[in-house]
Amino acid sequence: MTKDDLNTETLPGDAGGVARAAELLRAGALVSFPTETVYGLGADATNDHAVARIFAAKGRPRFNPLIVHVPSPDAVRDIAVLEGAAQDLAQAFWPGPLTLVLPLKPGGPLSALVSAGLPTVAVRVPAHPLGHALLEAAGVPVAAPSANPSGRISPSTAQHVLDGLSGRIEAVLDGGPCKVGLESTIVGFDPAPVLLRPGGLPVEAIESALGGPIAARQTSAGITAPGQLSSHYAPEAELRLNAETTRPGERLLGFGHVDADLNLSPSGDLVEAAANLFRYLHQLDAEGDSPIAVSPIPDHGIGRAINDRLRRAAAPRD
Repeated sequence: MTKDDLNTETLPGDAGGVARAAELLRAGALVSFPTETVYGLGADATNDHAVARIFAAKGRPRFNPLIVHVPSPDAVRDIAVLEGAAQDLAQAFWPGPLTLVLPLKPGGPLSALVSAGLPTVAVRVPAHPLGHALLEAAGVPVAAPSANPSGRISPSTAQHVLDGLSGRIEAVLDGGPCKVGLESTIVGFDPAPVLLRPGGLPVEAIESALGGPIAARQTSAGITAPGQLSSHYAPEAELRLNAETTRPGERLLGFGHVDADLNLSPSGDLVEAAANLFRYLHQLDAEGDSPIAVSPIPDHGIGRAINDRLRRAAAPRD
């Protein structure tokens, strides 16, 4: 499929837009929709052809599993086994920016492509009102990675989606800027809870709910969940992290009380910085290809997820 094969619709964030988006999903189309984290690229997770089109549109490797979005914990039980500590976390944080990697329900309806051959599936109940309305209206579980070309900056607005995928997907449902701005936190169970990817829900909140520390993913482990590729979320420009000063020719993506080309949060608010991260990287990328220096970001709370995304964005690219 070439970039100009499809006429990508921009759908309004109202009842008519939701109804049209749901109709397209049920027909096997690709529809981008907002969540509180980033825009997802949705397809009917029970439709092999539709799921395969996600990988093709994004240029995503087939070994990288997808997150399935559903409107409620009850809907999770149609596709996965939700019990024990996973049930506790679901009760505490769903709907919200938390993805749980759960055992597949035997004989469940999901396309095998969703889980990339693994015996587990990543599942989330998003909190965004428009995204939730779409999932309710569609009536099918929706596989939805971030709506961007694989490895590039994640989209936090409908325009970001169009900039990367227009002509490759049928529609984008415009719900305005995403509030959280970083992908969901992913937790697996082996059998105890393990942090597979930091994200929009701070690790400290999860540990408080669990009553103790959560194990970290072993760096030698294979791909067990989305968002674990070493190079990801990358702009065209090179990134240099933890920059106290800029070098000649660099632009500064600042944090805190620094003079910068763009500042994630002049007041040092990590939640504000997370919401701005991908939007500002998109903006700097659009303005030129000179290197970007990034101010140090505190590595606690949602700052852990910001630093995770920045490290992957700055990693050597294939």
